[in-house]
Amino acid sequence: MLYFQRSAVLLSLAVLLTSLTACTNSNIGKSLEQSLAADPRLKDNPVIFGANQKPNSDRQNPNQSTQPTVQLPADFPKDIPIYPNAQIQEVSPATNSENKVTTRWLSSDPSNFIASFYRNQLPSNNWQVSQQPADDSGGTFIAKRNDLQLVVSIQPKSVTNAAPNQPQTATELLIEYQPNSTTTAQASPNPSSEITSNDTAPKPGNPQFIGPVQPEGSLTQPNGTSNTSNSTPTVTSSTQEFSDLNKAPQELQKYIQDVARLGVLSVEPQATKNNSTATTNLFEPNKNITRREYARWLVAANNAMYANIPSKRIRLASANAQPAFSDVPKTDPDFSVIQGLAESGLFPSLLSGDSTQVLFRPDAPLTREQLLMSKVPLDTRQALPTASVSAVSQTWGFQDAAKIDPKALRAILADFQNGEQSNIRRVYGYTTLFQPKKPVTRAEAAAALWYFGTQGEGISATEALKLTQSQAQH
Repeated sequence: MLYFQRSAVLLSLAVLLTSLTACTNSNIGKSLEQSLAADPRLKDNPVIFGANQKPNSDRQNPNQSTQPTVQLPADFPKDIPIYPNAQIQEVSPATNSENKVTTRWLSSDPSNFIASFYRNQLPSNNWQVSQQPADDSGGTFIAKRNDLQLVVSIQPKSVTNAAPNQPQTATELLIEYQPNSTTTAQASPNPSSEITSNDTAPKPGNPQFIGPVQPEGSLTQPNGTSNTSNSTPTVTSSTQEFSDLNKAPQELQKYIQDVARLGVLSVEPQATKNNSTATTNLFEPNKNITRREYARWLVAANNAMYANIPSKRIRLASANAQPAFSDVPKTDPDFSVIQGLAESGLFPSLLSGDSTQVLFRPDAPLTREQLLMSKVPLDTRQALPTASVSAVSQTWGFQDAAKIDPKALRAILADFQNGEQSNIRRVYGYTTLFQPKKPVTRAEAAAALWYFGTQGEGISATEALKLTQSQAQH
C-alpha cells in the first residue's frame, strides 16, 4: 500500500512540472512565477534580514558623537611621574567620605617595565618610598613627598576580545593620591590659551617632564607633570629651583639644564629662608659626586633616553638578589640600582669575575676613570677594543696615561674613537692630562650623561626631550 502512495506522489509531481514548463509563456505561468519570486522590497531594505546592519546604537542615534577621551583631573599633582606608554581609562574623583582621587590606566607594556620605571623614578624625584614590590612582576608602591600621599598599584591582566594586532595581555595601573592645591596644575580659564614663557625649552605637559624651566631669568625644576587639553600648568610655591647653575662651568651649563629636564638628577631639596613652603634645589655643580649618586643618575639617564627601547634599558635588580657588594645590602635604599649595574657588568664585581671588587664604596667620590668605565659601554653597546698605555698615549696624547688603571684603558681608547661625541671631549675639552684618579664633579657627571651612543647612532638629552614632548601631544 505504501509503495502505491509513493508512486502516486511522484506521478503528481511529474505532471505538475510538465504543466509549469508547458505554460511558461502563458499568463498562468507568469502569474505562478511571480508568486514564487523573491520580494523585490528586500533589495531596497536589506536590514530586514540583518545585511549591512548597523549596531542598534547607531540606528537609534545616527548623529551621536563618539565618547570623549578621559582627561586627567585639573588638580593632578605635578610631582607624580606617569608611565609614558600608559593610557588613562577612568578617573574616580574624591568624595566627602574618602578624600582621594583614583586614576586607572592601561598599558600594553609588561608589568616589569612599569614596576622598573616607578622603582627608579620615585626615589629619583625625592619620593620617600615606604613600600615597594619584592620584584618587578607587579605589586604596590606607597610613597610620600612633603604632604602628598601616593599609592601606585601595578597589576597584569588578560585582554578579552583582543583585536587582531592587540596583545593578549596588558597591565593595569592604579594611581591614587590626595588632592593638594599647592602641588597641582591649575586649570586654565581659557582652554585654548597657550603657555607663554621666555624660554623655548620643553614645558610641563609630557609624562616624564621634570624641570628646570627658565622663567624670568631663574632656572626652575618642576617635577613630573601631565597636562590635559583644558589645563595649563603654572609655577607654584612648591616649585623646586636650581638657583646655582651659574656656578657651573659655562661650557657645561646647557648640558646640565637639558639632563635636569629629563628628571634624572636627583638632589635633596632645601627649604628657602623667605618661604618655608618653597624648596630650592641647590645643584652644587662643583661638588664631588659620590659613586652612589652617580649610579642613580646613570640608570635614570640611560632609561629615560631609551624609554621606548626596552632592550637598551638597564634592569633594576630584584630585592631578593644576592648582593654583589658586601657594603650594599638588600636594605640599602639604592640596592636595586647598584646591584642592577653590577649584574649588567657596568660596575666590576665578583659577578664579572673581579675577585678584588668586594666593596662598592657607595659614598666615595667617583673618579674620572670610573666614570668612563661605566659610561662608554653604554655608548658603544659592543665589546671594547684591546688597549694599552702606549695606544692611549698616542691617541689622546695624555702625559699621565701610565697612571690610568689598566681596566679603564679600553674604555678610554673607545671613547677617543667616538669623535666629537666623546665623553672626555664633551666634559673636559682639550687636555693632555687625564688625571684618572681625580674626583668627578656633579656638573661633569651631568655633562657626560647628556649623550648616549656613537657618532653615527645615539641620542642626546635634547632629542629625548623632544621625543617625550611629541608623545605627550599625541
